[in-house]
Amino acid sequence: MGLLDRLLDLVKKRETAGLTADTPGLEIVAEAFDPVVADSAVLAASPDWVSTAPAVLRHHLLLPPDRVAEAASILAQDGYELREQGLSGDLARVHAVRVQVLDALHCAQERSRMAGLAQRLGGDALGWDALQPEAPA
Repeated sequence: MGLLDRLLDLVKKRETAGLTADTPGLEIVAEAFDPVVADSAVLAASPDWVSTAPAVLRHHLLLPPDRVAEAASILAQDGYELREQGLSGDLARVHAVRVQVLDALHCAQERSRMAGLAQRLGGDALGWDALQPEAPA
């Protein structure tokens, strides 16, 4: 790992401020399952999303069960964890999760990337949602 990689890791850790996909009290603050609706519109329409706070970005994928390990290996290179959710017909329902600060550009890029990966592996990308801790009352 080079110096630049280490610096990028430090920045990422600072940006995510200890949030994990398993942090208690996470709520869905935005979701995009309609490919016709732009990610920017989804985020703009979400009153609960905090644009400056880290979020758990969770992509919903259907993959052939024998390709899940391959997908996990590919996605791990960019900090995603693949979590199996069960079967949906002949396909495995999985979530690709990662913590990041969300913006429309990166959501759109990642949605496209997930669609391409799922298609190459014989599956489908259903959409994404974003989770953030429940706002204090």
